[in-house]
Amino acid sequence: MSKTYYLPQSNEVELFKAAAQMNLPVLIKGPTGCGKTRFIESMGEELGRDVYTVVCHDDLSAADLVGRHLIDENGTYWQDGPLTKAVRNGGICYIDEIIEARKDTTVVLHSLADYRRVLPIDRTGETIEAHPDFMLVVSYNPGYQNVLKGMKPSTKQRFISLSFNYPKAEIEKEVLMKESGIDEATAQKLVDIAGEIRQLSDTDIQEAVSTRLLIYAGKLMTKGFDPYQACMHSIVESLSDEEDVLEVLEKLIALHFVKSSHV
Repeated sequence: MSKTYYLPQSNEVELFKAAAQMNLPVLIKGPTGCGKTRFIESMGEELGRDVYTVVCHDDLSAADLVGRHLIDENGTYWQDGPLTKAVRNGGICYIDEIIEARKDTTVVLHSLADYRRVLPIDRTGETIEAHPDFMLVVSYNPGYQNVLKGMKPSTKQRFISLSFNYPKAEIEKEVLMKESGIDEATAQKLVDIAGEIRQLSDTDIQEAVSTRLLIYAGKLMTKGFDPYQACMHSIVESLSDEEDVLEVLEKLIALHFVKSSHV
């Protein structure tokens, strides 16, 4: 299997490796599509550890993390959840968008995120000591926080933190060329478009254009799609449903890529 491509932005690789060596849990903050998940996957490969990913949502329960009893033709049996598998076997348990999970769910992480490094399982009466290669990593998008959804200080202060943002222009251009196969000039145009959109204010765009969306646009272009169309489908339509916002974004795209007659 080919190695996951990741281009460092700062000292995040060194910090993550140090945290892994010292058994410190890591919190990663950053907007959607800025490379958080890609970074964790690349670190898993570099450290030789499996990555168990959990994407949080409102209905995520502690059982979804820890495990539950199931029934088959032979009776009842226990099935480990992704967190428990990582604790038992070693590996990185990556809990994405942790603030989307219920507060009573994240409490199960506390005993793993301090000096104890144990996971009590109430339903089986078992207390598992974490494997030496177990590492707990959580992430969230600060832009989604509000009064009702936020990370409790008692949880946040158990982690060392990394802040991610969209890559600097030169790094983002290199990522686009590598990931989508487009040429440097086209990659530069996409980076310029992203920079202009990210600077827009007084619009209904809830989230700035991500590097991920730029890669999608580049991939469509390498498949023969007209650049203007590729940007419309991968960037513009993905950012808003509001007609006035769409019009602004469409005009911005047209400044960089000529609108084809059949669009």
